[in-house]
Amino acid sequence: MTACEKIIAGEGPPHLRRQITLLGLVATAIAAMVGVGVNILPFMVQRSQPGIGPWVPLAYVVAAVPAVLAALCYATLVSAMPRAGGSYVTVSRALSPFAGFIASFSQWFGLSMAMGVVAYFLVPVLRDVLEVAGFPNAASSLDRVLPRLGISLLSILLAWFVNLLGIRLYERSVVLMAVVTVVAPMIMTAAGILNSPQTALLKLQAAGTLPLSFVPMPGLTPAVFFKTAVILFSSFIGFDAVAQAAGEARRVDDLARAIVISIAGVTAYYVGFTWSLYHAIPAEYVYRASLMHEVSAPGLMAPLLPKWLSLTILVSVAVAILKVLPAVMMANSRTLYAFSADGVLPKAFSRINSRFQTPHYSLTVTALAACLCVIGCNLARDFFLGVDLLVVSMLVNFLLMAGALLTFPRINPALHKQVMFLKSRRTQISIAIAALLLLGMLLIVQIVGDIASSTPWYLKSTTSWVVVMSAACILFWRFWIRLSAHGPDQEARIFGNLPPE
Repeated sequence: MTACEKIIAGEGPPHLRRQITLLGLVATAIAAMVGVGVNILPFMVQRSQPGIGPWVPLAYVVAAVPAVLAALCYATLVSAMPRAGGSYVTVSRALSPFAGFIASFSQWFGLSMAMGVVAYFLVPVLRDVLEVAGFPNAASSLDRVLPRLGISLLSILLAWFVNLLGIRLYERSVVLMAVVTVVAPMIMTAAGILNSPQTALLKLQAAGTLPLSFVPMPGLTPAVFFKTAVILFSSFIGFDAVAQAAGEARRVDDLARAIVISIAGVTAYYVGFTWSLYHAIPAEYVYRASLMHEVSAPGLMAPLLPKWLSLTILVSVAVAILKVLPAVMMANSRTLYAFSADGVLPKAFSRINSRFQTPHYSLTVTALAACLCVIGCNLARDFFLGVDLLVVSMLVNFLLMAGALLTFPRINPALHKQVMFLKSRRTQISIAIAALLLLGMLLIVQIVGDIASSTPWYLKSTTSWVVVMSAACILFWRFWIRLSAHGPDQEARIFGNLPPE
């Protein structure tokens, strides 16, 4: 009997345990958001978007507006449909099954790319740790391909292992790492406020780290500013991990609360953090340093701090980047779990390990996808293709979530009555329309910039996304033909209701 036939016969998916607390949900969202996004992207963006200069904090403010709107759409929908799978469950029940599949597969693909990028960028931070600790030879060895690849793949394996051993170990690990990562931002923000640009330049000159002083920084243009905002938008992606874990939340009303708390707190942190660092370190210095090698927040701040303090923030940032992997892997594996529960994927993907109560097949496939991205980043010696793929994938996902909020009461009035967050229909419509407009603008900026770039067509994010999603559509089409053979009543039975817990 096929997976589709088993569902039609009434066999429900295995049960996940509702054990994640509000603290665990908030830690999951923060762990998925705060890492590479704020410690590396706001500084490496000087290389990909020359001319943005000191306007990075303002670009973060612009990027935060559509991110907050998308988060409110997520919070509203998941409050009515608290099941594992996030956007797949919500969009398939509130808009259409095909739209739900496209939204969530796009998300799964984008976040798989994100895990690869995070693992790729963990190594330069570890290199800086060794450099500051007084091991220059060991540090320089991490710039070679094989050591960098090995450490990146090992970090993916560690995230897989933590998830495999159960949701309680996962929650404790993520909460602990989230607490450790608070140390570095506090130190760097304080140092950024206390150091003036003049003082910073003197310290950098004394340390012998003034790079390429003869290279002028280009001027700012509107195209550069908005493209930067699109790139920085990727830093906010991660609150959706709460929705992916909805089937394991101890209290349903904690889901919307966790999304709102995490997006509000992270937005304030991103803007304040980047402002303080660009207040201390001139943008021209960051631009010139980015042309020479990958730069990070702790690497930039190290010459301004005592050695022991520099080492502390580097270790804290390494933990901050590492913690992203288990959080995103948990969220991504639940998407495959939800596909399997509805019959889109084979039943094996919703099987639960009898000892640890985790979907081990879904976790393993998610880890393998992340490993492929790690290999791609290391072979190409670049990461911006992965970032662009993440942005395109998640913008499509968020647009469909906003569309689902608009159509929800018409497509599924019974489930719409279960909404526990932002119950006013007028408010829901206003947020959904605003989200569609702003997210649509970001997607247009991203696609136009990608098509106009000099990158070969096979390395463009738009082309790669279309190729992958075309293959995914074939997968869904095969499932839908099997399902349609049993009649429209069976389609309504699956997609008219929530999956069993």
